[in-house]
Amino acid sequence: MSDALYRLTPHQRDSLQRQFPRFDVIADMSWNLVETTVLHIDSPDGQLVVKAGGASDHHIAREIRAHENWTGPWVASGHAARMFHSDREAKLIVTEYLPGRLAQDHPSMSDPDTYEQAGRLLAVFHAQHSVEDEDYERRVNNKALRWLDGPHRVEPDLVEQLRAMIRSWATPTTTLVPTHGDWHTRNWLIDSDNTLRVIDFGRADLRHAAEDFERLAAREFLSVSGSENAFLDGYGSDPREPEAWFRQRIRAAVATAVWAFQVGDYAYEAEGHRMLADLLTR
Repeated sequence: MSDALYRLTPHQRDSLQRQFPRFDVIADMSWNLVETTVLHIDSPDGQLVVKAGGASDHHIAREIRAHENWTGPWVASGHAARMFHSDREAKLIVTEYLPGRLAQDHPSMSDPDTYEQAGRLLAVFHAQHSVEDEDYERRVNNKALRWLDGPHRVEPDLVEQLRAMIRSWATPTTTLVPTHGDWHTRNWLIDSDNTLRVIDFGRADLRHAAEDFERLAAREFLSVSGSENAFLDGYGSDPREPEAWFRQRIRAAVATAVWAFQVGDYAYEAEGHRMLADLLTR
């Protein structure tokens, strides 16, 4: 047994080996900032990806839910992986392995066609389902306040300013759709014919559609010329209503600065602080 398998719990190894009695570990693709183990394996069913969560993980359940309910159109068109096995209790999911290279830091990251493809795919994903939620804005505001209750390096005066601002916001009824939750080049694969495919549904959930614009707005839209217009051309519209978009961006900046500090990703933490400074200066 590969040493990488010992990063899985006994329950996870048992669940995996019952479903796939014979396999070889090709690579450990774990990110190592969080407690998720990601393995590339070869089995009689083909090459697969195993994702296993740690004790406090809640991303695997989200990923399983996404594959059960929302990835169907992308799987049918060959743009997302098919799920082979899942075990919520063990916090384990196994999907097919998709060919390609991450768009992040690849030449395709500067190609407008990449963003147009991403916009088209996201529009299909969002269009599957919608629900009106009267309580959504209150919940996400409270979550932002809880982030500020934890350990972080946001200046105390700014924390108080943010608390007062968030508590003052209106909480209108929100239309929620299936969202990927981490939609940017780190979770897009580009294959040899420049086709874009989607990975990592660990943050998938029902949210406002504009929330899938957030990562791009903080990164690629700022650094890649033409990317935002190409993405909007593919998506077909712009769901970013100014007041709701401002609230979303503040909440995202708070979560970024606090979460990144807590896991020791200091470059990402700096991005969160930059986002806050830019938004509040405007």
